Amino acid sequence: MALYPRTECRLAIANRKHAEYILCAFSAGEGALGAGLRGASQMKLEFGAVDHVDRQDHVPIHATYESRLKLVELYEKYGFSTFHVTEHHFTPLGLAPSPLIFLAAASRITQRIHFAPLVLIATLYNPLRLAAEICMLDHLTKGRMEIGLGRGVSPHELGFYGIDPKDTPAIYKESVAVLMAALTQDVVDFHGEYFDFSNVPMELRPYQQPHPPLWYGTAHAETAARAACENANIVSLQRAAEARVPIERFKDEWRRLHGASGKTMPHAGLTRHVYVAETDERAAERGRFGFDKFYDSLQYLWRKFGALDAAAVRNVERSRDEALLTGSPATVRRKIEEQVETSGANYFVARFAYGNLTHDESVRSLELFANDVMPHFR
Repeated sequence: MALYPRTECRLAIANRKHAEYILCAFSAGEGALGAGLRGASQMKLEFGAVDHVDRQDHVPIHATYESRLKLVELYEKYGFSTFHVTEHHFTPLGLAPSPLIFLAAASRITQRIHFAPLVLIATLYNPLRLAAEICMLDHLTKGRMEIGLGRGVSPHELGFYGIDPKDTPAIYKESVAVLMAALTQDVVDFHGEYFDFSNVPMELRPYQQPHPPLWYGTAHAETAARAACENANIVSLQRAAEARVPIERFKDEWRRLHGASGKTMPHAGLTRHVYVAETDERAAERGRFGFDKFYDSLQYLWRKFGALDAAAVRNVERSRDEALLTGSPATVRRKIEEQVETSGANYFVARFAYGNLTHDESVRSLELFANDVMPHFR
């Protein structure tokens, strides 16, 4: 039986050097403001929220889970379209190594918001098991489940599971092929180097047909074009000026392939750490407080195992100051306008809980954002 037809559209996340991953993840500056900045009446924007569920000092893990789930309820209340959660292992950067379990809990306390992991590390899963769990969540949420896929970029996290990082592109390619076949076909037959399945009956099929929407994180024009071919969504961690290259390629390719179909263009988003307060000074102070702890967690495995050279560390230090978007509501509105205008994004993904920020601080920042920033873009 033929597999899901992705020959030309398969998104294989490009290889990255280890240092480039960290640099990319925190190269999120504003970029130069382009000529003719659009006013609020013209700039329409959809909003999502993302969470690493990172460890907090002196806070029990169960309390962190409870706090983050309460925030998900608020994201829905305030009209965020999608909640994203990341997947990390053996690091304080992420206390949700099984994103689907966290999303299952979130699904029981929400009714409208969609869920899209950014990303499920497909390299670490049996793809048949992953397909079954995605189908379960899609039915439990009545079609609010979406699928973010990646191969994993931390050699340490992969290595602890016995995976050689040099094998991850090939494993990922096979895993995604099996996953998509399992989601769209009645029987899976696949014979590859890493996965071998014969005549497997697929009892579970997704609530959404032919499958839930797809998401990818990307920093490259080529992979953005492949995502557009699949009618998938993309999110970038890059500086706004750098993100413009893959986002423009994504939009151009999507219009060429799908523009006459009547479909709505998928999301092409930017993601940022956000802290909103009554004054710019207070926002900068508390945002930096939270971000410094998050940044330490980000580097935990890299520093523990000595993977970064001195030049890479210097580059990361220079770029991390541009990753945090803080200010009063007016300042944050202006910064978002600048970044969206520069990048061409149609979707903005905010992170409100990170590092050692208290629950109340994250809630207050979120409330100011929802009440005094988001309406500006609607």
